[in-house]
Amino acid sequence: MARTRGPSRRDLVGGASLGVALLATGVKTAHAQASSDESFEQAERAILSGRTPKAAGVEIVMPQLSENGNSVDITVTVASPMTAEDHVRRVHILAEKNPFPRVATFHLTPRAGRAEVSTRMRLATTQEIVVIAETSRGELLRAQREMIVILGACVDGG
Repeated sequence: MARTRGPSRRDLVGGASLGVALLATGVKTAHAQASSDESFEQAERAILSGRTPKAAGVEIVMPQLSENGNSVDITVTVASPMTAEDHVRRVHILAEKNPFPRVATFHLTPRAGRAEVSTRMRLATTQEIVVIAETSRGELLRAQREMIVILGACVDGG
């Protein structure tokens, strides 16, 4: 009669480690999201800090229409020499109608070579996507673009 073996010690340790890592990530993400009751207007005001952005120098590349808001690609390019004296420090991506409007903030240094970031985001519905870039000289550059979403992905609470 053949004897069947249960999971090896390596399998148990690996599975436990993966479970702990996923649990820790889930708790951290849920905590970060739960603490944000910030509206789009509040998020934009906090980034601007009373400064007036220029409507120039930022290019947003994304599709005009998304059949599913679960994963929408976006690439942002900011015109900058990316030198020590003049470079983009931060790129903020905001979604006007998402439950949590701050989609992403990217921190850049001159070592990045060029001011270009790409990501995927979840969108609740058709809305304006706003990008604000902060330069080392204290300038703010702003661009926005409408994204049409057929089937939304976000719901209140996540």
